[in-house]
Order: sequence, then structure tokens, then C-alpha cells
Amino acid sequence: MDARPRVELRRLADLAAAELRDATAEEILSWAGRTFGDRLAVASSMADTVLVDLAARHAPGVHVLFLDTGYHFPETIGTRDAVAAAYPIRLVTVAPEQSVAEQDRWYGPRLYARDPDKCCALRKIAPLDAVLEHYDAWVTGLRRDESPTRADTPVIGWDDRRGKLKISPLAGWTADDVRDYAARHGVLLNPLLGEGYLSIGCRPCTTRVAAGADPRSGRWAGRAKTECGLHGR
Repeated sequence: MDARPRVELRRLADLAAAELRDATAEEILSWAGRTFGDRLAVASSMADTVLVDLAARHAPGVHVLFLDTGYHFPETIGTRDAVAAAYPIRLVTVAPEQSVAEQDRWYGPRLYARDPDKCCALRKIAPLDAVLEHYDAWVTGLRRDESPTRADTPVIGWDDRRGKLKISPLAGWTADDVRDYAARHGVLLNPLLGEGYLSIGCRPCTTRVAAGADPRSGRWAGRAKTECGLHGR
């Protein structure tokens, strides 16, 4: 399928936002698969893999993007490999331009501690921007209940910087909805979820979350930073 012009994609985003506002996650993913074919990608951090499970059921063969920052927990890499083996998807592992060692030589060691925004820009944002050039729409696992910065997440949005539809079929789900779906369907889960890591990112920047705390509080703990920047925050 050829890439669509930006103006056509923007018009499609506006129409779909109205038509699918109250649709189920299953309906949204089925529509996305039919509409975009191999120009659709699902981005997954390989924490809970509910989104991958849904996409595999309703848009089989979909491309699943995994950003391999070089700093992931071994459990996350293991979950990625298990997902690739278990689901009818096409896994696309996306690496930064520089290895961790090359970045250390260029910017100095532990950039994530000194300038986490720069580290995220190099190891997450730039690689995602590059790979999304091959797609017209991308699917995220964003949920409104995750944090105040995500409370207004639409199910169909417009990623103006990248010129693509941004689809968040789980936007209206709660953490309980995710757990219930995972239990019903035997979804593969990152084992760190059972160890108090409720939002899983790079190992140096992720800690366990206290009982009852915001799930995102385990990311960049002690800093004002709450988002890596992939979602324009």
C-alpha cells in the first residue's frame, strides 16, 4: 500500500475521531487494520502485552515496533522474544543510531542521569521518528487513567509533528480492564509487573512503585520528568 498524502490523512483522522469516539478497542483495531494495511504499526514497550494481543487478533500480521534502547531490563527483552514467537505479528526491533558505548564516548557516560531528556531524544524519539516514516498511522497503548498528562488522550488523534494518525484504542480502559483482559486471554506479561514495576522503561530510569502511587511515579523518580517525549509531552 502506498503512502497517503498528509492532507488526506488529516481528513481521515478528523472523520475517524468522530465516528470511532465510542467504539471498542476491538472495533478500532479492526478498522485500522482494514484502512492502513502494512502502513499501520503498533508501538509496544513490552510491559503488559494486551495491546499486542488485541492487534494480533483484529489486525493479524501487523507490524509491532519495539524500541531497543540498549538499557532495557532482561525481562523486557525476554517478553519481546516470547511475543514474537507467540503472536501472528511482524516484530520490528528499532535501534538508535549509536550503541550505548558509542553514545558514552560521544556524550560521556550516564547521559540518562545527567540529561535524561537528551538520552530519550537519542535512544527513543529519533529512532521512532525514523521508522514511522514507513507508516501512515501508529497505535499506542496510552490510557487516560495512567497520569494527568494523559487524561485527554483521544482514541483517534493527529500526530502533527510526524504527519500521521495516532491511534490509542485503550484510551478509555482502566488498569483493572487491562488486568481483566490479560487474565481472560492468557496474555503474556512482563514478569516485572509482578515485582512492583507498574510502568516499565529503561532500567536506569525505572523503579518500583509504592502501593497506591501513580503508576508513572516509578519513571525518572525524583525528577519533574514524567514522559520520554514520544508522545509530544
